[in-house]
Amino acid sequence: MKTEKISGCQNIIKDPAFKKLLKKMPMLFLGFVLFAIGILLTLYADLGMGPWDVFHKGVSHHIPLTLGQVMQVTGVMLLVISYFLGEKPGLGSIFNMYFIGLFVDIIDGFGIFFTPENLLLQFIMLILGIQAIGWATYCYLRVQLGAGPRDGLMVGIVKHTNKPVWLIRGIIETTVLIIGYFLGGPVGIGTVIIALTIGFSVQLAFKIGGYNAKKVRHQNLVELLNELRRRKSSSSSSSEKTSYGG
Repeated sequence: MKTEKISGCQNIIKDPAFKKLLKKMPMLFLGFVLFAIGILLTLYADLGMGPWDVFHKGVSHHIPLTLGQVMQVTGVMLLVISYFLGEKPGLGSIFNMYFIGLFVDIIDGFGIFFTPENLLLQFIMLILGIQAIGWATYCYLRVQLGAGPRDGLMVGIVKHTNKPVWLIRGIIETTVLIIGYFLGGPVGIGTVIIALTIGFSVQLAFKIGGYNAKKVRHQNLVELLNELRRRKSSSSSSSEKTSYGG
């Protein structure tokens, strides 16, 4: 029995589809780390955070959870809502929900970030955070394993309402920003700058990295599992034929 389990694990590791998935992990996790760094840079710049992060930080003031944990809980809720709106999450979506929040708490725990006393340095810190988030978005979308929970919610609502993306995104982010503000989240000039420049930051990373969002189709979790199962069945059949022929 133990030999069979070892053999099964070896077959999975050797499977081309599994190898392809593993090769995507470094880029995916680089994106998550960059996202965490970008969020912390905007937090410690102390000029105001993006709408969702204003919400996360505001909520963290009122419950015994860290910023990263609030992000994780929010991500779970958004994935569930998105699923019922018809958006199946990818492996990247689930990892996004868990690991960005985890990395935010881990990196913040190192104590390497602090708010500069110079206003110019605060603005530089904010811009660096925006650029980090832009490249983070490129890294985790490039592997085509699913968008983040917040984008999944937006896409699901767009499909159900048939309203333009800019309108739905605007309504969602305005709503969470207002809630976050009243919960004590950090709103300021940085919030406006992030809202006006984050799209350009993402687009710049896409352009430099050669990523065309319109031509890319992400693989959801169901499709990924089906592909791995097909590969496994195919490998098992080939092994049986080889054994029989021997």
